[in-house]
Amino acid sequence: MPFLFKDADQAYEVTNGELGDKIFEGFEDVGLVYLAEGDNGMRQVSTTEAGGPIHSAADVEGVKLRVPTSQVYLDVWQTLGANPVALALNELAIALSNGTAEGQDNATYHLVANATYDDIKYFSFINYMWMGCTMAANKDSFDALPEQYQTILREEAKKAAKYSFDTIKEDNVTARKTLEDAGVQFDDNPDIQSFKDKLDIPNFYKKYENESWYDQELLDALLAVNK
Repeated sequence: MPFLFKDADQAYEVTNGELGDKIFEGFEDVGLVYLAEGDNGMRQVSTTEAGGPIHSAADVEGVKLRVPTSQVYLDVWQTLGANPVALALNELAIALSNGTAEGQDNATYHLVANATYDDIKYFSFINYMWMGCTMAANKDSFDALPEQYQTILREEAKKAAKYSFDTIKEDNVTARKTLEDAGVQFDDNPDIQSFKDKLDIPNFYKKYENESWYDQELLDALLAVNK
């Protein structure tokens, strides 16, 4: 969901604290035990020359933006006025090259790791969607462990989660240098509020209130943290 966290640091604190336990409490219903939440990057927006620089929500009007094949991502960018193009990641570089897409919404380090920056000219830190990497254990196997081993497993999972956040933070710095060397122009202070206003956050979330995963109480708790 868009704009639930202001940055990755906040996402780490929330998902690996009491709220994180609440978010993943349903895991036991499917035979899993939640251990910790790692990082997979904060999604930004980057564009080609045709897409133009993105500073405010008005700038994405009509831009052909590649997004993952997920309805939420499509809904977000359609609401913002872009023309989202749902493509698999392995199709992205070609799409940016031939104009099928004029931008992408990937995290900074993803552009370099996935080699999808050759045609990118502009990058904007809008911090609109955080991606996690969940660590869990089989409940039957976990319950069979002595309590002291369960404790160790939880503690080590938390350490691994923190390592992932620290590593991606470093990777983002390195990736930015690579992108700057390639001529990409960065907007470090875009008008993030304009994106929230165009989406009508938090009312945008009501679009999903009939989905089985929607939890208004939990959403309110997350939004309270992000005020």
